[in-house]
Amino acid sequence: MKPAKILHLHSTFNLGGKEARAARLMNHFGQLAEHTVISAESDSLSARDALDARVKVDFPKDAPSLAGKPALGRYREMVKYFRMFDLILSYNWGSMDGVMARTLFSRVEGLPPLIHHEDGFNEDEHKKLNWKRNIFRMFALGGSQSLVVPSERLEKIAKSVWKQPESKVQRIPNGIDVKRFEKKPQRGAMPGFIKRDGEIIVGTLAGLRTIKNLPRLVRACSAAGDNVRLIIVGEGPEKAAIEAEAQKCGMADRLLLPGFLNDPARYVGLFDIFALSSDSEQFPISLIEAMAAGLPVAATDVGDIMPMVSQPNRGFIKPAPDEKQ
Repeated sequence: MKPAKILHLHSTFNLGGKEARAARLMNHFGQLAEHTVISAESDSLSARDALDARVKVDFPKDAPSLAGKPALGRYREMVKYFRMFDLILSYNWGSMDGVMARTLFSRVEGLPPLIHHEDGFNEDEHKKLNWKRNIFRMFALGGSQSLVVPSERLEKIAKSVWKQPESKVQRIPNGIDVKRFEKKPQRGAMPGFIKRDGEIIVGTLAGLRTIKNLPRLVRACSAAGDNVRLIIVGEGPEKAAIEAEAQKCGMADRLLLPGFLNDPARYVGLFDIFALSSDSEQFPISLIEAMAAGLPVAATDVGDIMPMVSQPNRGFIKPAPDEKQ
């Protein structure tokens, strides 16, 4: 059987929750599929490091760009390109031009089916949805075969705001192989980390982006005591702001930023507490990984986090604006 040719349309392919999930699925399919990944941010491709060497994947430089103003000319070029594939998987707002192109030219012979995934919102929509984008999504998603969301909140938005029929919307909570987290963490899995006597290690996995509000986590750990050390695993544009906040709080020597580290099962168990400081989440994979490793969780009350954690842990899930708690 010939491998399926799958086109992935991403806003960014830097490692975050949706990218980690996509990489795991690509690894799982192995030689059953050949993948092409297009990122609207063409240089944001760090999640490729999470792909197995056996996975056949291409990151073309000459593919139609997902970035730019909506235009029929752009959409025609996309549609020509789409015909090379058996399936299109699109992710979040940054891929929506591709979704609209597929809908507008849905009668073109030979176009593959498209399944869209919505995983959450950036800082420009986490407080209030953009009404223009809502209208755009409503029409663009009309030609998709399915809309996949991980959280109850996104499921409600998809049906009530974007007016997608119940038969199209599929809520599939994020999942992981929990057995892999039963093993003891590997010593040396985290470069530069040696636990000292009496330390409490607070850790998180996150893209270093504004929406994650990691300076808030720095401030919280600074206020918690001199024996608290913070580890933030991930990469992104907010690294300098996080380091500056740590310097301001006098805990620069208690902050470790090891960058992207593959396979969280190797090192999440090194933390004593898992924390999320985000302004917006939905059904975070990193939280599932932390729970699989048996960690207590301190987090902001956003998305589905509160119902995800156990009843005894819910007292440590606090409103995002209330840093003192």
